[in-house]
Amino acid sequence: MMKHSVKKLFAAAVVGVAVAGMTACGGKKFNVVGSVEGADGQVVYFENIGLTGVDILDSAKLGKDGQFAFSGEATEAPEFYRLRISDQIINLSIDSTETVSVKAQWPGMATRYEVEGSENCQKIKELSLMQIDLQQRAIALEQGRTLTPDELRDSLLRMVNTYKEQVKLNYIFREPNKAYAYFALFQTLGRWLIFDPKANADDVKVFAAVATSWDTYYPGAERGENLHNIAIEGMKNERIANANNMGLSVESNKVTESGVIEIELTDNKGQQCRLTDLKGQVVLLDFHVFAMEDSPQRILMLREVYNKYHAQGLEIYQVSLDADEHFWKQMTAALPWISVRDPESLNSRYVTLYNVPAVPEFFLIDRGNNLVKRSQQMTDLEAEIKKLL
Repeated sequence: MMKHSVKKLFAAAVVGVAVAGMTACGGKKFNVVGSVEGADGQVVYFENIGLTGVDILDSAKLGKDGQFAFSGEATEAPEFYRLRISDQIINLSIDSTETVSVKAQWPGMATRYEVEGSENCQKIKELSLMQIDLQQRAIALEQGRTLTPDELRDSLLRMVNTYKEQVKLNYIFREPNKAYAYFALFQTLGRWLIFDPKANADDVKVFAAVATSWDTYYPGAERGENLHNIAIEGMKNERIANANNMGLSVESNKVTESGVIEIELTDNKGQQCRLTDLKGQVVLLDFHVFAMEDSPQRILMLREVYNKYHAQGLEIYQVSLDADEHFWKQMTAALPWISVRDPESLNSRYVTLYNVPAVPEFFLIDRGNNLVKRSQQMTDLEAEIKKLL
């Protein structure tokens, strides 16, 4: 079925380190090998970067050749590690049973190294070097003493926003399910997150896009669940702030948190429909454009699925991205499922939140309001629905 490109909405982002892992994959191992030139007598530490801190997994005193070799249990989702000598750090990510090779030089190991065997590690190196450059430019700007405080703040803000746009475009939204996209979310400038979902509503969208990808590609991963919770908390804060700005009162403990990112839009009957209100049913969340040439055939397919499984607990929540509201109402008047429309069309924030690169796109949500799979992970839609009913 032909797919139509969807305009991506870019939000804001941050630097830092990533988080904890999942259970091991049946005793399978990964390897980190390499050498640090000029580090004779130094101790290199191999550490895991977890949700609650950094744990030393192994260490080795380097000889004249500087060689080292570490191994560990492979995990079911990407995991984050680092090599450290003194305060010099090389960040790594391991995905399954790969062998990562690192060749570095001492001193200055954090920037003077090459890595092979992992695209994620290569991208993390690029991000780390970009972060260091941003830090150095910010320090130089601050020490220049030629700007007023307001001019300095504005210049730093422009510098950071330019950095964020570059990272979003080239790293985060390009492949949000990758470890390097996750790593990019937690980068810092000094003590401050570059992407801060607690303070910036646009940054919430970036976290949500990666959270959705991790929910679907690595279901049950601790770091994915943590990221999802961060996105949900950010959206909750945004809703409360918006309500306060409008003179309304919203109690934070009454803002719904669930395993899916909330969608609340008006249906073709003029009623507000919340995705989370369908908890207890299996939901096919469908992003659609009725103006597409092949829309009629796809709607027929959805009708067959709906008629077959609706009585057993299946519901369809279909989000239209059509620009023409009158046309959309005509096309959905006879549809038996929930049909809502986003008036922002291809600029819909939900396109970003659910990381929808093209339409049509669909997701399956279980009875507990947990996003289970997206279209690319399914070869037999009916079989997947039956598993959840």
